[in-house]
Amino acid sequence: MKKTIGSLALATAMVISQPALAHGEQTAKPDAHGPVMSAEQLYQAFGWDFEKAEITTQKIDDGFYVLFGLGGNIAVSVGEDGTLIVDDQFPQLMPKIKAALKEIGSEKVDFVINTHWHFDHADGNLALGKQGSWIVSQSNSRAKMLGDHIINFGPFATEQKAYPKHALSDITFDDTMQFHINDQKIELLHVGPAHTTGDTAVIFRGVNAVHLGDVFNNSGYPFIDADNGGDIAGMIAFCQAVHDAIDEDTIVVPGHGPVTDRAKLARYIEVLTIIQGRVQALIDEGKSLEQIMAAKPTAEFDTEFQANAMMLPSFLSRVYVSLTRAK
Repeated sequence: MKKTIGSLALATAMVISQPALAHGEQTAKPDAHGPVMSAEQLYQAFGWDFEKAEITTQKIDDGFYVLFGLGGNIAVSVGEDGTLIVDDQFPQLMPKIKAALKEIGSEKVDFVINTHWHFDHADGNLALGKQGSWIVSQSNSRAKMLGDHIINFGPFATEQKAYPKHALSDITFDDTMQFHINDQKIELLHVGPAHTTGDTAVIFRGVNAVHLGDVFNNSGYPFIDADNGGDIAGMIAFCQAVHDAIDEDTIVVPGHGPVTDRAKLARYIEVLTIIQGRVQALIDEGKSLEQIMAAKPTAEFDTEFQANAMMLPSFLSRVYVSLTRAK
């Protein structure tokens, strides 16, 4: 999730203006979190303005595009069989998303695949479900959509409300699934708990591309939703499984950030593995979360991964929770 300096300052101010957790509380309570922001506060903290937002389009191949706006990247397959998209951002942006789709030949969205259930990737279901799109997700994601959940970033949190019936997944799968549409063989793959418990990688075999959702973040360190079953080891395993299922020419679409390649995914796996090992070693030494943060186990990667004052503490706290949580 890209942020401006102004939004970082705002988010930091919002966090520290609330009652602070007692020293060591995050260490003692894995589910402890900072202030729970409303959706509007969170949008403001991330610098998201739906009225001013623009949807930009990158053509990857004939009939295959990526749309960028606010929230998760949207992959698009469009052709004579219809339109299939991966993730759908926000209902507030749907008129702009539909306008961008129309420019590339789409009349309506026939299928939307949610890579996971988080609001910035799936809230568009609220609009598309009413418009007759078939919604697809991994079964654990649908289960999450049925209830209210706190999404705990560590220093701050937000609540995601249960989706109404029309915004729920119509079709679910457990481990694998396939679509055959627009001369594409599209493979859906779930490896296990990673960013969430219900992540999906979507591999487009015809154009040789993959969308990994937030299991792969190309705009900074990832967020691991550890309080809802996310897991750093699972992130690494999921990325490795996708890496092994594609080739060096595969176009890699991350949940956030620019389109990239398999080599960048391999580097991401390498860095997460190193950080996991360092944090685990500090845990084994009996270090608290505060002591681990002070040790700066990510320091040499912070510039490369665009670390900032809001998301770096979130990343390390979620790694810590996933490694200390009772399995």
